[in-house]
Amino acid sequence: MYYIGMDLGGSSIKAGLVTDNGSIVFKKKKMTRVSEGSIIVMNDMAMLVEEMLEESELDGREIRGLGVGIPGAAREDGFVYFATNIFWTNVQLGKELSQMTDKSVHVANDATMAAVAEHTLGITKDAANSVFVTLGTGLGGGVILNHQVYSGSHGIGTEIGHMVVGHNADYDCTCGNNGCWETFASGTAMKNHAHRLLEQGEKSILTSAIEDENGVISTNLLFEGAREGDDVCLTVVNRMTRYLAVGIANLINIFDPEVIALGGGISASSDFFMNDLKAMVAERIYVKTMNVTRIEASKLGNDAGIIGAAMYAKSREG
Repeated sequence: MYYIGMDLGGSSIKAGLVTDNGSIVFKKKKMTRVSEGSIIVMNDMAMLVEEMLEESELDGREIRGLGVGIPGAAREDGFVYFATNIFWTNVQLGKELSQMTDKSVHVANDATMAAVAEHTLGITKDAANSVFVTLGTGLGGGVILNHQVYSGSHGIGTEIGHMVVGHNADYDCTCGNNGCWETFASGTAMKNHAHRLLEQGEKSILTSAIEDENGVISTNLLFEGAREGDDVCLTVVNRMTRYLAVGIANLINIFDPEVIALGGGISASSDFFMNDLKAMVAERIYVKTMNVTRIEASKLGNDAGIIGAAMYAKSREG
């Protein structure tokens, strides 16, 4: 038997045919036609399923279920409350896609799906309680408690990126609030802080570098500069690390997990800040004599969303 996992993002829809044990045997993707509305996007998702079945020469009866990770919040039945990056509000994704594909569809936040993947095959596999933190353009998370996905009473829990950790004088969050964790410890937060420092006249290798990149500051560029000892880049990375530690300490105090896994693009540079991060977390946890939660970089990379969505569907199908 197989499951289909889908990772619905603002730029692309990634899909994979996944075995019972979490191995991807076939992958495809399409551009997300966000501006054309949810029905067109769902049609493209259904088309991906059809194309994968044709190209893999399966007739569809071997597919037990379809899991979809979305950049937002959804109810157990697949009703999407909101997905800000693709501008969806109140979309019946589960119902519509099930009718289009004749498959049972299971929907959850994309970071939750990545948490399921890590729990199935990755760094948190043997942990009963774990938290996955995805560090990219924004900041999201998934929580596993007693080997089960936790998403709250209405499917909108574990929006950890919108935990308020302070007042942000630079900008409000995309959710409309101020002081959300992701406005301090995400890729967007790092870039905004770097721009502010440069506007204040701080000298940096970034000045010439971003001229070559048409004014774009990437997190890779920031970490490269930090490794070279650039003061602005080091200030940006250190601020991100400090606020990342604040949020992680909160998660430890609330959930007491065995492992916290860091995923997303920023985690690829975690070797640079991991030691500092662990020291800062140790200073902030409630029971300082019991610093037993491991903080690790995730293992599965870009395939985590597909694998997790498929394994989430498997868990819901029984």
